[in-house]
Amino acid sequence: MNALLDKVVIVTGASSGIGYATSKLFAREGAKIVAAARRQPELDALVEEVTQAGGHAVALAGDVKDEVFMKAVVELATSRFGGLDVAFNNAGTLGEMGATPDVSLLGWDETIRTNLTSAFLGAKYQIPAMLDRGGGSLIFTSTFVGYTIGFPGTAAYAASKAGLIGLTQTLASEFGAKGIRVNALLPGGTDTPMGRIFANTPEALSYVQGLHALRRMASPEEIAKSALYLASDASSFTTGTALLADGGVSVHRN
Repeated sequence: MNALLDKVVIVTGASSGIGYATSKLFAREGAKIVAAARRQPELDALVEEVTQAGGHAVALAGDVKDEVFMKAVVELATSRFGGLDVAFNNAGTLGEMGATPDVSLLGWDETIRTNLTSAFLGAKYQIPAMLDRGGGSLIFTSTFVGYTIGFPGTAAYAASKAGLIGLTQTLASEFGAKGIRVNALLPGGTDTPMGRIFANTPEALSYVQGLHALRRMASPEEIAKSALYLASDASSFTTGTALLADGGVSVHRN
């Protein structure tokens, strides 16, 4: 227990799914949570849940594509809790889907900005704050899509999430000597609002489950445990990795 005792942690995309579950787990492990997402009511509910359980959390609502907002999230961490130790840049979207020639430039740009540019903006302000603390752990939520498996109709999503792995490797090389570890977490199919877009009928759910060697989807809490590994000292010699937590979807063939 208390793997993150007194660590200050930013979690984006914290209003639902993996971000919500991770915020609660990290708080139980002793972290002080700065939760960021677009939806204020859901963030308020998260802060209330963490506080009622004896933890510490604050929230800021805004758009992760906005540089001013991403800077403000870091400023909130430092002003309220004194610094920043861990950032879980988890916010993302499936974006516009369909055959690649049919994807609009607007849809492409929106997906890249939400999934990849937001991560760059996070790192831009999170890294200096971590350097002030002597190091830290930076985590990006990527995916197996576009890394180990190609899915038709997901060009913007796959490209943006694959870009996170390149960003991860570059930042790990740039700041490893200064005590900052940088890793990408690649979940498999997860029972979240986004995951249910793929598995929106009993037949689709059965198909998605069957893609995985474990023959099921993950719960958000299971992915949160992998994020905890990357955030904590348990992964003290782990950096620059693309950590698959995908239930075997990358290796399984029906």
